[in-house]
Amino acid sequence: MIIRRHASLVMAAGSAAILTALAGVAYAPLPGAALAQPPTTTTPFTTPNTDNCPQKTSPPPPVDDSEVPKPGQTSPAALPIPSSTIGGKALSGCGLVLPKGAPAVPEGISATAWMVSDLDTGKVLAAKDPHGRYRPASTIKVLLAAVALRTLDKNKVIIGTQEDADVDGTRVGIGPGGRYTNLQLFQALIMASGNDAAHAIAAQLGGDDAAVTKMNELAKRLQAMDTRAATPSGLDGPGMSTSAYDLSVLFRDAMTIPLFAELIHTEQVDFPGFPADPRTPGDEDKPGFPIANDNHLLYNYEGAIGGKTGFTDDARQTFVAAAERDGHRLVVTLLKADVKPFRPFEQAAKLLDYGFALPSGSSIGTLPDNTTKQANSTVALATPPTDHTDEQAEPVRRNRDDLRVTLMVGGIILVLVLLAGARRLSRRR
Repeated sequence: MIIRRHASLVMAAGSAAILTALAGVAYAPLPGAALAQPPTTTTPFTTPNTDNCPQKTSPPPPVDDSEVPKPGQTSPAALPIPSSTIGGKALSGCGLVLPKGAPAVPEGISATAWMVSDLDTGKVLAAKDPHGRYRPASTIKVLLAAVALRTLDKNKVIIGTQEDADVDGTRVGIGPGGRYTNLQLFQALIMASGNDAAHAIAAQLGGDDAAVTKMNELAKRLQAMDTRAATPSGLDGPGMSTSAYDLSVLFRDAMTIPLFAELIHTEQVDFPGFPADPRTPGDEDKPGFPIANDNHLLYNYEGAIGGKTGFTDDARQTFVAAAERDGHRLVVTLLKADVKPFRPFEQAAKLLDYGFALPSGSSIGTLPDNTTKQANSTVALATPPTDHTDEQAEPVRRNRDDLRVTLMVGGIILVLVLLAGARRLSRRR
């Protein structure tokens, strides 16, 4: 069962856990109900063809009005295409890009673009339309999380607002007047893909526009040049874009943050309730409830590390996840996928198996070598002086200790000199 990230879907408080519980319940028709007969002929499934680079400059045309600019605004121009292909020349291909001598890819992959890479070495192992531009849906929350986790105090308490509760799309269940730590908002964002949590987090970063600006600045520093966030949550908006390559880059960077790695691997946590609305007679306090991780690969694939799901009408199914086997950690990304013939997490599992089975040394390109260094160095410059880590403060302490020792030694020498002078004067007298 897939929990969809749809712009019109509203998830009531606690329903994420209920949906997860229902995932294993078999459907049974009502007594006497007529069952629709399957058609006698079916159209064979074919993987979308991208050999002619249909998405080289921009995502496919939208199917709804989600990308219509606000009054007085215009749609942004397509992102420029780098003069040289980031990651290596082979990744300029738009169809299948495989190592020499590699076996055929698994059947039944409906993702229009995908990529498998090594989380640790940055080697790209296999891909389809790696730099083709598609919409990320809620997988862009990986980028929001990377900004927020490096900026916000996880222990700070935030009061929920009506604006949080009224946000479009999937909601974890934040209520006006509820008290939430940023850690709980991070859990709701990463595990349950709550757009209300994304709104509450973005508000602390200066609002939606400011948060999107910070997200895009980080993407650029990471050399994710196909990526442009239009909303903090992943709801479609004018100019929204990413690629299978970029999504791998963003996920790899986020995995350098220990709390992110912990949260994508967490299966379930308790989430707070919120007080009754004083404006509504008879309204009662809403109790807390459990929220579950909506990434089904986490429960169904041996060695799964975790990941992020996404869905909108324009983006279709999107997915990014990682798994470990025999000491190797691989990342898989899917863009513009469908639930047929296999669900996205099942397609991801097939591609992970394929990546793990490739011979050692297989490679068609690389993720940026200095991804983590670039991101963390920039963030460190913006960190207030009071937030030094022990490692950053250690050189300061050493300098102070050296100064203290120098003063003590100098003082002792001065005392000895004075005593020697006093003795000479005494002898002369």
